Order: sequence, then structure tokens, then C-alpha cells
Amino acid sequence: MATQTPTIDKAPGRWARKYPHLGQEPLPVTPYVDPAYYEKEKAQIFKKQWLYVSLERELPEPGSYKVRRLDCADTSVIIIRGKDGAIRAFHNACSHRGNTVVTESGQETYGHNRAGIVTCRFHGWVYNAQGELVNVPHEDRFYSCFDKASNGLTEVHCDTWAGFVFVNVDPGPVQSLKDFLGGYADHFGGFDFAAADYGFTYHTTLDCNWKVASDAFAEAYHVDTIHAGSFPNVFQAAIEDVQLFGPHRTCSVRLQLDTPPASTPIGDLANERSRSSLAAQAGSSSLPPTLNPNQDPDWAFELSVLFPSVLLHVSEGIWFTHQFWPIAHDKTLWEGKYYLKRPESYSELWGFERAMVLQRNAWLEDTATMEDTYRAMLSGAKKFQHLQDEEILIRHNCVVVDDFVNA
Repeated sequence: MATQTPTIDKAPGRWARKYPHLGQEPLPVTPYVDPAYYEKEKAQIFKKQWLYVSLERELPEPGSYKVRRLDCADTSVIIIRGKDGAIRAFHNACSHRGNTVVTESGQETYGHNRAGIVTCRFHGWVYNAQGELVNVPHEDRFYSCFDKASNGLTEVHCDTWAGFVFVNVDPGPVQSLKDFLGGYADHFGGFDFAAADYGFTYHTTLDCNWKVASDAFAEAYHVDTIHAGSFPNVFQAAIEDVQLFGPHRTCSVRLQLDTPPASTPIGDLANERSRSSLAAQAGSSSLPPTLNPNQDPDWAFELSVLFPSVLLHVSEGIWFTHQFWPIAHDKTLWEGKYYLKRPESYSELWGFERAMVLQRNAWLEDTATMEDTYRAMLSGAKKFQHLQDEEILIRHNCVVVDDFVNA
């Protein structure tokens, strides 16, 4: 008996038909501009859900630590690897008078202490990698009610997945990271993120709400206009393979093979020497069977959103993230981090450098829209935004955020 090829829905409105619970109506602008709504987001999302804060390889040996500032949760956290190899996280607050134990040198601060300790510079209180208070200068001058054993650092829930380190600052019992990730972890779990150990990063602070920044990257509808200079005739405007995993979501972006971009000597040579740019066909040797399962030749990369504010993109030999850290209701730190396999030759490195410039240009094009969008929203001229079917990831985010805020 012949096997029938399943029918693929390509008609307009296909994602609304697949996910009818997300609705089709215009969505209000208020959640993007209302300071009170943002305070609810902080309380119900950023102070209660798992947040990606580091890679395990950023803490390579015992005593390695990283401090991640979390304005969205009104704290900063110390992530430290102990002598037992375990990674733990603590609020960066001294038990003495609340000073930060590790002085922050920016949104991310790195350090290493062979003894596996951190010391508050204010009065020299010393904590080990288990968070225990191990030394208090002039301890004999404190009153009898002071108990060193009960005044360690305040621990933060910490767990890892696929080389990523997550924290949850909710002091009470929390959903496990495994349950939080759900099917998202299964979808990406077979990808070897550690194999790409070379890369570059850009960051900037944007005068806009974090959702405006996230939305700008969460669709391909803008590619033909915003990226006409960087990636002309490269990617399709329609997304494919949309899947929802609880609060998380993913899709694939496809190449325009029918109308390929004009060939250039530099571009052709760079693509021949290195796999570093998304704007070229590639194989699937490094991909798990969940990504491009049919090995379609036009598949470019997987575009996903790890709730609440991380966009994870995966392709053959490449992965990168956009992370949107809310600083205030109208201010967002954007971090773009791009990872490749370490180059083995100078010609391959040259290809990487070209890819870095292309990606930088594209990211500049993306971020250039965000502050303008937010200023226009603030005018109050438009009360709603009208999303088309290919902007289903944005619609899903609006629904999920509102569900958490009003839980």
C-alpha cells in the first residue's frame, strides 16, 4: 500500500487555524507602555520564572564565578563553581549591611579565586562557594545573638540544561527547570552547543520596552524591507514549522532558492572557506533529527524564543542568542552573542570576520526600528497593533505574558 504524503497547510491564516486559542483580533499597545503593567511583569515573570544567565563553560574551573545583574528582578546574582564541580547561585548581597559582595563592573562581571571564595570589599566578610560565611573580621566584637553559621549568602535556585545555566530568584518552591523547558528541551537537546566555542558579542541599551525589542526579531516579515541591504533576496518572509512549547515557541526560516542573491567574489569565497554565515546553504551533519527533519535544501535556521526574553537561533555549525534584559518599563539591555566552531585556518578566520560584519549590520538594522516603534507607541495615536498570520510568535508572546501577569 502506497504511503500518502501528508498535506501541508500553506493557505493564508494557517497558523491561526493551527493555534486558534491565540485569537486573531488586534492586540492592545498598553502592555508595552504602561509602567504598572511592567511592575506586574517583574513580579509575576522575572521574579518567578527561570532566567538564562550564563554558559557552563564561562565557569571553567573551581573558583570561577560570574555576576549577572538582574534589574528586572531587583538583584544581581553570583554564579560560582565550587571545588566539588557544582555550580550554585546566590544573591550578590552581604549578610552584614547588604553591600554587594562582588563589585559589579557592568551587567556581567567575571572572576576567579583559587580558594573558591568571594570577599565583600566593604568590611572583608568572606564566603565560600557553598555560600557559607567563613570569616568575619573582628567577629568577637559582635553581640551574642550573631550566628555566623546562619548568615551565609542567600541561595538562588540554580540548574543547567545543555550547557546553559539558569537561575530562579523566587525564594519559595519553584517549578523544576526540566518542567519549565518541557518540549523545548527535547527539541533542541540533541544540538551540540559546546562544539561552537568561538564567537563575538554586541550589546547596547535601547530606550524601549523589552517586548518591543523581542518582537522585532521574532518574525521574518521585515526581512525584505529592513534587511534589503544586508541580506537581499536571501530569506523567505514566511516562517515554517511553528511549534509552541508552553510559554516557549519555535519556527524555521527558509532561504529564497528560486531568486538567490547576486553572486559576489568576496561572498562566494567566504562561504567556500567557512561555514559562518546564515545567508548560504549548508548541510545538517550537526543537527538533531528534530531540526529540519526532512533535510529540506531551503532550510536556513531555527528561530526560537525561550521564555521570557531569549531568542535562540540554531543552524549548521552556528548558534546565537538575542537576550533582552528589562532595565525599566522603557529601557532594555540587548545582548547579541554569536557562536561558531573555532577556526582552523586564517582563511576560515577571514570568513568568520566577514560573517561578523554582515551579522553586525543586520543587527544594527533590527535595533534601529525599536526606539522609533516605542516612541510612536507612547504617542497614544494607536491603541492596538494588527498582527498578520506570520507574526504568530509575537501573538503567542503577548498572550503568554498576559496570562502570567494576570495569573
